[in-house]
Amino acid sequence: MTELSGTIAVVFIFYVLTMLGIGVWTARVTRSPLDFFLADRSLKAWVTAISSTASSESAWAVLGTVGLAYKEGLSAIWFMPGCLLGYLVNWLFIAERLRKHSEENQAITLPDYFENHFNDKSHVLRMISVVIIFSCMMAYVAAQFTAIGKTFDAIFGIPHIISISVGGAIVLVYTMMGGVRAVAWTDFAQGIIMVLGLVVLSLVALTSLGGFSGMIVEVGKASPETLQWMGGKSTAVFLGSMVGLLGIGLGYPGQPHVVTRYMAAKNTETIEKGTWIALGWGLMVYSSSILLGICGQALFPGLEDPEHLFPKAAEHLLPTLLMAIVLTGVLAAIMSTVSAQILVAASAVAHDVYSKMLKKTLSHESILLVSRVTVLMLGLGAMFIALGETRVIFWFVLFAWSGLGASFGPLILFTLYSKNITRKGAIAGMLTGFLTTLVWKATGLSDTVIYELVPAFLVATLSIYFVSRLTRE
Repeated sequence: MTELSGTIAVVFIFYVLTMLGIGVWTARVTRSPLDFFLADRSLKAWVTAISSTASSESAWAVLGTVGLAYKEGLSAIWFMPGCLLGYLVNWLFIAERLRKHSEENQAITLPDYFENHFNDKSHVLRMISVVIIFSCMMAYVAAQFTAIGKTFDAIFGIPHIISISVGGAIVLVYTMMGGVRAVAWTDFAQGIIMVLGLVVLSLVALTSLGGFSGMIVEVGKASPETLQWMGGKSTAVFLGSMVGLLGIGLGYPGQPHVVTRYMAAKNTETIEKGTWIALGWGLMVYSSSILLGICGQALFPGLEDPEHLFPKAAEHLLPTLLMAIVLTGVLAAIMSTVSAQILVAASAVAHDVYSKMLKKTLSHESILLVSRVTVLMLGLGAMFIALGETRVIFWFVLFAWSGLGASFGPLILFTLYSKNITRKGAIAGMLTGFLTTLVWKATGLSDTVIYELVPAFLVATLSIYFVSRLTRE
């Protein structure tokens, strides 16, 4: 165990120094708010593609998804086409148009884009967007910090108070230094570590069971329902859960920390190349996490917390150095998302509220300072929330995911593809999407009927369409 802890410490310190090095390098070239929030619209294909996908996947891809596949077996496979369809919608229908529109309108943030699109002098659209972004992002970031605590606890038994504080501090430092350029480059590095970790670990798990034929025999002995397409559920329950898992993909168009990467992309060629890179990355991540979850039933039957499967498998199946690198992949997954989300929440406060609504005309240096202080305050707030209570990562993240997805996804698609949407329709869509998510979740319908994003997305879409028809002049 001493050798193991020493190796992990060395790998982890090297990883942290690399991330901080990226922070220092990007801080030197960050001179304006456009630089801080959109990297001066200069991101290339590989960085845009992998950083946007890695920031959307986080701890739930590495811990939550593997845990879900362990628990649900083959019936969990339906979230893979759901997520990949979400990638496709984003890259084929949103990325290039949003990049062009945001450049023409000189929009730095999503609330900027909405306000400019509808020429909203009242700031109502901006205010609603900021409140939704802020409340969902705080929940989301707190869930990521909770995941850091779970990981360290599972591997070393280190108390989550220490691990959340240390992990959080590292993310805050490099995010404050270099803004989106630091976040995009660190996400790129973290996305590579994450996909390699999942692919290596799932293939080692499969090999240790004697390949696919051996896995089917061993998993069949340990848990026969794991290999059933319906997971032992009745047809109605299975269909409900399948539609819910497919519905996860509806959230992608509305994630501000993902779509702002397209606004930061350099040109059309970046988007065209990025589409294939992002799809390839997603396919490898999801197929590996499902495979690992199913193999886990034979290798580690009766796990109390399925979300501990990834670190447990790494510890038992890999040589020390490789295990240390793979486990760093969990932290990479978490950090890539945390930094992107904190930056989006900070832009909502520093740029949208402070600069645009309070009309504080400041020098570039002053706005950068306000942005960095906001990043620090938000990060500390989310860390305190995470220290207060431990939750199930997968479902907590899905709630924030659906809140953002239903509030912004339909509206972004309408603004890019329809000229008939009114400001009142946009307001109605955002509010109904967010409130339907809250009510559906609070009344327990997510567990008994269907995942809240599906009805919330539908209600928001209908609201935008019908309110716009009624209020069109």
